[in-house]
Amino acid sequence: MSKNALGLIELPNCTDAIEALDVMLKTADVKFLTWEKKLGGRLVTIFLQGQVSAVTEAVEAAKKNAKGNIVASYVIASPHEETMRLVELSAKKNGVK
Repeated sequence: MSKNALGLIELPNCTDAIEALDVMLKTADVKFLTWEKKLGGRLVTIFLQGQVSAVTEAVEAAKKNAKGNIVASYVIASPHEETMRLVELSAKKNGVK
């Protein structure tokens, strides 16, 4: 898993999050892992995985081309196994396979 990266973007609503996810998936070879909705869907975090360059490209494309306001973004190269375990727990909770 060391060659994989974890990408995160946070947006203020579900509609913007879905549109940004679409931009990212169309831009680079990345895999959608899960999402977290807080405050009744008024804060949504999208989690992606792929090669560092692909995840970076996808996150940057969303920041540049998505219509919604991305309030935070980050790319973690070679995330620790405990970090990935947390993401996997989120995916299970959200029913994402």
